[in-house]
Amino acid sequence: MARIAFILLTHKEPEAIIQQATRLTATGDYVAIHFDGRSDPGDFARITEALAGNPGVTFARRRYKCGWGEWSLVAATLSALRAASEDFPLATHFYMLSGDCMPIKSAEEAHEFLDAEDCDYIEAVDFFDGGWIKTGIKDERLTRYHLFNERRNKRLFYASLDLQRRLGIERKVPDDIRMMIGSQWWCLRRQTVEKLLKLCDKRPEIIRFFARTWIPDETFFQTLVPHVVPRDEIRSRTPTFLMFTDYGMPVTFYNDHYDLLVSQDYLFARKISPEAQELKAKLGVLWQAEGTRFAISNEGPGLFRFLAGRGRVGRRFAPRFWEGDAGLGRKHSLRIVVAKKWHVAKRLTAAIREQTDIAAVDYLFNEEAANLPDLGGTENTLAKRHRHRRALLRLLFEQFDSRQLVICLDPSALELISDFSGDRANIRILLIDTQFDDAYVRGHIGRVGLAGKNTSPELIERILPTVRADLEEETERLRDMSYADFHVISAVQDDELNTDAMMAFLDVPPQVAHDLVSTPKLFD
Repeated sequence: MARIAFILLTHKEPEAIIQQATRLTATGDYVAIHFDGRSDPGDFARITEALAGNPGVTFARRRYKCGWGEWSLVAATLSALRAASEDFPLATHFYMLSGDCMPIKSAEEAHEFLDAEDCDYIEAVDFFDGGWIKTGIKDERLTRYHLFNERRNKRLFYASLDLQRRLGIERKVPDDIRMMIGSQWWCLRRQTVEKLLKLCDKRPEIIRFFARTWIPDETFFQTLVPHVVPRDEIRSRTPTFLMFTDYGMPVTFYNDHYDLLVSQDYLFARKISPEAQELKAKLGVLWQAEGTRFAISNEGPGLFRFLAGRGRVGRRFAPRFWEGDAGLGRKHSLRIVVAKKWHVAKRLTAAIREQTDIAAVDYLFNEEAANLPDLGGTENTLAKRHRHRRALLRLLFEQFDSRQLVICLDPSALELISDFSGDRANIRILLIDTQFDDAYVRGHIGRVGLAGKNTSPELIERILPTVRADLEEETERLRDMSYADFHVISAVQDDELNTDAMMAFLDVPPQVAHDLVSTPKLFD
C-alpha cells in the first residue's frame, strides 16, 4: 500500500503546521517540513518542540530564506525532499504541499488512488508552445539572468532586464534539455525522486541554469521528471485542486466550499483561507475517515468561470448591491458639512461623535483615513468610493444602524453635492464659512501643487489674490445653488445664529447645538 511522504513548505502559522503534520502522520504517512529561514525563529522552535516526539516528522537539513519566484523555493523543496528520502525508507510517494493546503479526500482514498497506477502526477507542458503562461514575461524567464526579486526589488528587477536587452545578453537552454512548465504541486514515486536527485548531483550545470531563471518552481521538476521517467509513466496533471483568477491569483476557499471541494477529482486543495476554521476542521476529520466514498462531479473550474463571468455584469445570483437600488432611500437623512478648511470640519465631526448619537465621518471622498468602519474592502480606495458613492453611503447607514449620517465635503466637490441633493433622501447642507488669510492661501498653494519648495516668494505673492478669489468663488457657487435645507455657521456670525443653524442641521436640542458650535478652537 502507498505510504506518502509529504513535502511541506511553510512560513507562518506554527500552530496550523503542527496540526497539519499531526493529522497527516496519524494515518501512517510522513511529513518533511521546510520552515522559511526568514520567518520567526521562535515559531520554528515551537514547531520542532511540538513535533519532536513524532517519528513520522522530519525537517529539511537546511532552511532557506525563500522569495516568491526565486530559486530558493526549489532549493528548499530539494532540501526537504532529500531529508524525506533518507529518513523515510518506507515512503513510496512524495507529495508536494504548502501550509495552506488541506486534504479533500480521506487517506484511505488517497492511498487507493496512488496504488491504482504506477505513475507520477506532475503537470508538464511544453514551455514555449503549451500556452501555460498567461501574463508577464515568458521566454525571458529562461534567456535572461535573474539576479533580483521582482516583488522586493521591482525597480532593479526590470532595470536588469532592460540592461540585458540593450546589451544583447542572452542565456542558452542546455542542449539536451526540453523545457517544460506546470503547477508546482506534484506527487512523485520514490524511484522518480531518487533518479531526480542523482541527476542533480551528476549535472550541477543544470542547477546553475535554473538558479538564475525566474519562477523555477514552475519549470525545474516539470522539466527534469520527463528526462528521468518514460512519458507513459507520467500523468500531466496536478493531484492538488487549485484555480486561478483572470489576474493570476489563486482562488481562496472558505467554509461554504466543503461540498464543492470534496466532489473534485483531486486529493488535496489549495488554498484554504486561514479564517475558514470550520472548513479546516471538517476536512481534518475527513482525512482520517474510513469507508467514505466520494461522488466526483468536477464542476469546480466550470462553475467558477461561469459565476465570475456573471459577476462582472452584475448577474451573479442577484444584481450587484450598488445596482439594486440607486438611491439612499427616503427614510435616510444625509447631513453634508461643507468646509474648505478641513481641520475645522473634522473638529466639528469629532464633537458630533462625542456629544451625540449621530454617525459622522470625515472627508471620505478625499482622504483614505476618514473615520470609516470596516466595510469589507469597499472603502479601500478613493476611486472606488467615488465610483460607487451612493452604495458606499447606503453601506454606512447600514453599518452604523442609523438613519442619520454626517459626512464632510470640500466646496470644490460641487458635482458630488449636486448628485446627493437630487436623491430622495433628506439632504441637508451646513457650510462652515471661513476667511482665507494670506498664511492659509500660501499653504493651499503648496498643497495643491501650484508652488514647490523652490518657488520664488515673488511668484507666490502675485498669484495670492487669484487663488483667494478662486476659493471664495467656490463658496459663492454653492450659495447660488439655492438648496432648500442650507445652513451656515462661521466665526464672525452671532453665536445665537450659529446655534440655530446647528439645531436645524442636526435636529438636536438647543443646548447640544450650542455646545457643538462652542467647541474649543473650532474655527482656529
